[in-house]
Amino acid sequence: MTAPAPLRLLACGALAREVLALIAANGWSHMALRCLPADLHLRPERIPAAVARAVAEIRAETPAAQIFVLYADCGTGGQLQRTCAELGVEMLDGPHCYAFFDGNAAFADRAEGEFDAFYLTDFLTRHFDAFVWRAMGLDRHPELRDMMFGHYRRLIYLAQTEDPALDRQAEAAAQRLGLAYERRFTGYGDLAAALAAKG
Repeated sequence: MTAPAPLRLLACGALAREVLALIAANGWSHMALRCLPADLHLRPERIPAAVARAVAEIRAETPAAQIFVLYADCGTGGQLQRTCAELGVEMLDGPHCYAFFDGNAAFADRAEGEFDAFYLTDFLTRHFDAFVWRAMGLDRHPELRDMMFGHYRRLIYLAQTEDPALDRQAEAAAQRLGLAYERRFTGYGDLAAALAAKG
């Protein structure tokens, strides 16, 4: 049986824990992970260029390796998909991590009924202050909360793991935002399937 070709995973830093857990659980020794900073999501227009630079660096370091980009569109308006196509590298399907964790098809089916939902993943729950509260200026201007979140009715925590401490953090985040709280266990969703196909 031939060993799989080396695979370099170029991922958003917000996925690092989940990707490493999947690699370890499945013994995918041919996969190696490289992450870009998670805070690129605060400026999604910068993601395609950052991915292009990283792909060039990986190709210079490991010319024989295949590259799989572990980003969905993530607010780039299709530009990341165009960049990956030009570079000849594959990327994850879906609009964002909420969709592929939930399962892209299931997320799309629920979209009409969840138009009033704000989502958190395990990563965003752990880093709620840095990526939501402070990033949106709510620490300095709490009066902006109702303006920014007034059209939301609930916070849905899409949980990748069974972790009561994270559940409590997500519920506390919902309270801070003045939203009803729901939890949905997704596991790794389509991310697991996409990596298994490369295993």
